[in-house]
Amino acid sequence: MTTERTLSIIKPDGVKKNVIGKIIDTFESNHLTVIAAKLVQLTQNEAEGFYAVHKARPFFGELVQFMVSGPVLLMVLEGPDAIAKNRELMGATNPANAAEGTIRKRFSASIGENTVHGSDAPETAKTEIAWFFAENELFTR
Repeated sequence: MTTERTLSIIKPDGVKKNVIGKIIDTFESNHLTVIAAKLVQLTQNEAEGFYAVHKARPFFGELVQFMVSGPVLLMVLEGPDAIAKNRELMGATNPANAAEGTIRKRFSASIGENTVHGSDAPETAKTEIAWFFAENELFTR
């Protein structure tokens, strides 16, 4: 197993529901370590830039508005196969299709308010982490 880093975001609905601790416990209980974290209010420009890959999709505007609707917790997770492990723990994008026990099954209300974001590949993770964190903000144990 390769040690990897991945970006994880607890979205505004997760922060509002006060489930940050439960979500972090899920990561830590599954051998993922939080090596950076910050609670922030994304600006319109930050959200649009981060989700620019979806700009042509019909849900882009709603996604951006949702992501700026309240604070988010940005985290970098590190661990064995962290990208795949995080995606497994999150569950399917649509919580109705997510496996029992996954974060989205437990805490998400809809496909639009699906509580968490996670990088989908090593290159994406590298780009997404750099979007929000400077190298000197990452702390490995």
